[in-house]
Amino acid sequence: MSTLPLTINGNRARGWALWVVPAVALAALVGWETDWGRQLVRMPSAPPPVESKPVTAAALPEYRIEGGLPAHAEMVARTLFNATRRPAPVLASDGPHRLNPGRFQLVGTTVTAERNVAFLKEVAGGKSRVVRQGDEIDGVYVASVTPDRVKLTLGDESEELILKVAQGPKTTLAAAPPPPGAPAVAAPAAAAGAARGAQARAQAAAAPNAAEVRPQDARQARRAARAAQEAAAMSGQGSDTSAQGARKRNR
Repeated sequence: MSTLPLTINGNRARGWALWVVPAVALAALVGWETDWGRQLVRMPSAPPPVESKPVTAAALPEYRIEGGLPAHAEMVARTLFNATRRPAPVLASDGPHRLNPGRFQLVGTTVTAERNVAFLKEVAGGKSRVVRQGDEIDGVYVASVTPDRVKLTLGDESEELILKVAQGPKTTLAAAPPPPGAPAVAAPAAAAGAARGAQARAQAAAAPNAAEVRPQDARQARRAARAAQEAAAMSGQGSDTSAQGARKRNR
């Protein structure tokens, strides 16, 4: 019976050791981290709120070079972008501009109540330009734009560009056919009379001085007579056809 209390006491000691040893280790760790209480500082109370003051925006003073540009004229003259650090040479002027006539060609215009527009083309390069009245082309002033011309001025000089309109072929109206039942003999008779008159004039012109007539004049007279004969023949054919048609309609 003496061994039972010893067994109970040994079990209690081991149980207490399981709780005491971790607690002691934790306390030692906390003490070491806080330098055994010397690192514990009380948090101060929150400061009272501070009222914000309005901020006045103020611009910085304008930067000025001391003495201005006249005091640094040498620095300005010796630019960094020039290899020799010398002022660039002054180019000689070509003199006043002069008007170059024939440079532009007028190809079209548009004239309205609001604006007048001209379509130009450079004769040398073929480049097209669209300008309005009052514009400038390389210093040349467009003085006026009308439907058929444009006036360019440069100083005391001026030039007018005229719009060239291509004309179509001439149309000849054919003679109206005679009314039905009308005699169709007048046209052949007139054509034959014209042919005979042309031949008579040619013979009269060639008869007095037949020896002095040039070969070219003789050929022209023969051509005129031949043309008159052909015209008379064609007119006769047309008149016969018209007469036949009229007779058929009358039947």
